[in-house]
Amino acid sequence: MTETLAPTTERSAPTAKPRLVFFYSGSSGACRRVEGFLAQVLQRRGNHDTFRIDRIDENERPDLHERFRIDEVPTLVVVVGRQVKARLVAPRGAVAIERFLGPWLR
Repeated sequence: MTETLAPTTERSAPTAKPRLVFFYSGSSGACRRVEGFLAQVLQRRGNHDTFRIDRIDENERPDLHERFRIDEVPTLVVVVGRQVKARLVAPRGAVAIERFLGPWLR
């Protein structure tokens, strides 16, 4: 199931959870591995509820891939409010993902 990005209202932006947007392809083995690494990082650090996670399949939502200028999957993007705060293209493992998400992890 693919979740879509709903606009964040100005009223809720300061207290809203950051979004972790996972751009992927359902037919990609690399994307499946990254999904496992991401789950491992969030579970190990006890951060299941730190992010609102949106999974965006390139075949179902090419408009969002274009809007976020995604050239390669998998790509992880952290959005806070309405701004992209960080982007990680083609993460290679749990360590890379943990470093990338470090500023938001407990």
